[in-house]
Amino acid sequence: MPTRTAPLPVRNPGTGEPLGEIEDSGPERVTVAIAAAAHGQREMAAMPAHARARLLLTIADLIEAEADDLARLLAAENGKPVLQTTDEVRAAVRIFRGFAGEATRLFGRQIPLDAVPGLEKHLAVTVREPLGPVAALVPFNYPVELYAHKAAAALAAGNAVLVHPPARCPLAVLRIGELVERAGAPEGAHQMITGGVRVSQELASRPGVAAVSLTGSTTAGREIARRAADTLKKVHLELGGNDALIVCDDADVEAAAEAVVLGRLARGNGQICCAVKRVYVQDGVHDSFVEALLAGAAKLSVGDQLADGNDVGPLISEEAAERVESAVAALVADGARKVAGGARRGAFYDPAVLIGVPEDSPAFADEIFGPVAPVARFTDPLDAVRLANSSPYGLQAAVFTRDIQRAFTLAGRLEVGGVVINGSTALRAENLPFGGPKDTGGSAEGLHDTALEFTRQKTIIVMGAFG
Repeated sequence: MPTRTAPLPVRNPGTGEPLGEIEDSGPERVTVAIAAAAHGQREMAAMPAHARARLLLTIADLIEAEADDLARLLAAENGKPVLQTTDEVRAAVRIFRGFAGEATRLFGRQIPLDAVPGLEKHLAVTVREPLGPVAALVPFNYPVELYAHKAAAALAAGNAVLVHPPARCPLAVLRIGELVERAGAPEGAHQMITGGVRVSQELASRPGVAAVSLTGSTTAGREIARRAADTLKKVHLELGGNDALIVCDDADVEAAAEAVVLGRLARGNGQICCAVKRVYVQDGVHDSFVEALLAGAAKLSVGDQLADGNDVGPLISEEAAERVESAVAALVADGARKVAGGARRGAFYDPAVLIGVPEDSPAFADEIFGPVAPVARFTDPLDAVRLANSSPYGLQAAVFTRDIQRAFTLAGRLEVGGVVINGSTALRAENLPFGGPKDTGGSAEGLHDTALEFTRQKTIIVMGAFG
């Protein structure tokens, strides 16, 4: 007899208003989904590249047709201002269209065997084949965009995909799932499995799933990787970040401050893995930078994410806001001084600016997932690099300087996956590889990378081909 559990409610994090409810799927539901995915996998693998491309383009068109409604639904359940969720839905449309192109560019290679004595007359080629059913484990902060990166890539490569939407804000992703079905995806090739964290853990543990792709915390990534190891499935991880922004004394201070305001305090309500989470400012411009940062932060409007003009909405839950509040208190206890914001009202948290942050503060080393800008100072830019590299994370970093030689020198020494010169780290273009080393997971996600990750190479050798 299947285990029955109470449905999970979905609420507006700012008001508590009920928006819907989802099934809290148990192991039996996962078993049924994996069995169906095996059928869907065969159908997808047999589909020619042009048909996969057409499927993805149709999905993109259907999403685009409902973009406004999807954006408002996502804002209501997620908490980001509707202007930002509108951009997120548009990004998902671009991603599906981008992977439609990638479906037709999964190239193999011809390898010259005459490089090896005695094999001169033989021919070797490689072909790309689908990897197998992919589990797409989607986070709450950018669920529609990151769902697209995983699901579109899996389908482009000829795989079935099993999607676990975030439990707190699944509704927009679930609606897109209905659009995928309407677009004509084969039965079992694209499935949504709702519920709590155990769904992701089941998918990572089970045979019948060839790969698992997770965007989430480093703690979650370690657990998923441990569970996946038993079946030797491929693991694709984009995990935590504690991105540093380094402001040198020749920088455009106003632009650097704006990068922190928009890339940390406003965008995504600060709940972005690649947001600026640590700011290091050289002594000569420290005071002028802080002045510009405070002026920018003061202009931000906090309130209802569905109302026009608000820059910052509620965090994903009141518990999330409480964690941010506790992290700021820890920074203050370590010696930092809060000079702006920091008040909490339920799930709302006013963007906070802290200065005088000790470089050895444990709270400074941790990832704070909310609108908080902690500022420390440095004297030597190479010392700022050392401080930036002291983090266990390695997603992105930013350097503000007018000296191009300095910019490339510091970029080369930063132990991260991406460096932005004179801009915010809260930058993700779908045609760039995104990810980083260390506790960030070591994978790269993007149009030209992920579809290849979801294939395997087969070598075919024709003996005597040049006989």
